[in-house]
Amino acid sequence: MSERVMPGRTDGLITLGAADALWVDLTADTAVPTASGAFTCSPAHARAGYVLLGNHVVATVSASDGQWRVPEVEVRRAAAELNAVAMDEQDLVRIGPFHGTPRQEYNEETPLRWRRRITRELQGMGGPERAVRREDGRPYHLAGIDWQRILVERIHDGTRRTWWLPRAVVRLLDAAEHAETQWVQAARTRQASAAVTEPPSRLRQVQDADGRQTTSPECSTARLRPYNGELEGQLYSILSRKPGTSRRVAGWACAVCRTAPAAVLDHCHEHGYVRAPVCQSCNTLERPDHLYSNDIRVANRYTRLFATDTDDWLRHWHRCPGCRARTTLPLPHLAAWTAHIACRSLRPTHRAPRGRKPCGVLRVSWTGSQNAPRSCLLTVAVDFCPSGEHRVLAQVPYREAAERFRIWLSETAPAVAAAAGPDRVDGLPTQIRPVIADTSGEGLALF
Repeated sequence: MSERVMPGRTDGLITLGAADALWVDLTADTAVPTASGAFTCSPAHARAGYVLLGNHVVATVSASDGQWRVPEVEVRRAAAELNAVAMDEQDLVRIGPFHGTPRQEYNEETPLRWRRRITRELQGMGGPERAVRREDGRPYHLAGIDWQRILVERIHDGTRRTWWLPRAVVRLLDAAEHAETQWVQAARTRQASAAVTEPPSRLRQVQDADGRQTTSPECSTARLRPYNGELEGQLYSILSRKPGTSRRVAGWACAVCRTAPAAVLDHCHEHGYVRAPVCQSCNTLERPDHLYSNDIRVANRYTRLFATDTDDWLRHWHRCPGCRARTTLPLPHLAAWTAHIACRSLRPTHRAPRGRKPCGVLRVSWTGSQNAPRSCLLTVAVDFCPSGEHRVLAQVPYREAAERFRIWLSETAPAVAAAAGPDRVDGLPTQIRPVIADTSGEGLALF
């Protein structure tokens, strides 16, 4: 860029070209790759009054010379926030394509709509064509992030493609959508208020002493409300049909990570109760990997569910009164816990360059259901063993698995265990619902 930004001048306005150069320079060493043209290439549109940088909204200002500018201090603040984001490239979230997934109301009100944009870009071009269009300078950034550099594409059954992004980036883009929604709603409110006192044909603008006009850069995004159990004890089948539920959900922070905006109502499919509003990232992290109706694969993310962030997840699952009263988990989650925790010592290992590596991939299946605990049996096996051995590790009756979980819960999360028990049965349905298995793997908001 021809214009050079003075390092000491952090409180003035700079042109969009200078802001582009500054953004790339400040984020050169960040874990999340950033793109050039964050202010001047689509979907950035300065005339809309703002530009998204990560989950930060930077206001744009129309100066007297007709050029659009941005506060340099806001660019630096957005870069500092992005530089603080840690990204695990192995912790991936599937972002599409999905079929039959319900749309979220708050996504419809934001121009970013990053999932739709990525789907449209990837479905509209093949691999070689994509490279040609990239050389032609077509912008692909979203909120200043170069998502193509970290997109992972997987092929299933030789034909079906799926797309994945690191969980940290998914949370960042979800937060950007929420920030943009709040900004747009605030702008509409200001315009409606201005229309009462000013002629409709005139757009209200703020003019300062230097002749610069700005589209309200002083507006800041509204903070997310923390979830405090407002929906506890309500049935999902009833609440999900109420008008405005999606809009209400979008105003909460995710009840698990507490940082990203909530997008869906997580609920227990065995008892039908709402657990809490969660973000898309936590919803996919919590969701079991169904292979068949009674068979799940125990992915690496279960280490976080039952080790790193145990208290948060156990507390979240026990927001369902049915699970809390019975001091257990829904059958797919209990099966995953049994394979990952109770049968950990049974999993064989093989030699690896740096010590020994656990063998293959854990899988657990079951016969029967939690409605008939005497006949329900969990079978833990190992898939993809290099030597073809260790197919079945253990067969655990449902009642034994539930009892093991109760003991482990009292030792691992005593506060969660103390809030559970058979005396917490008020208002529970007389007959619990069967597990609804997702055999297609297409839905995001299953468990």
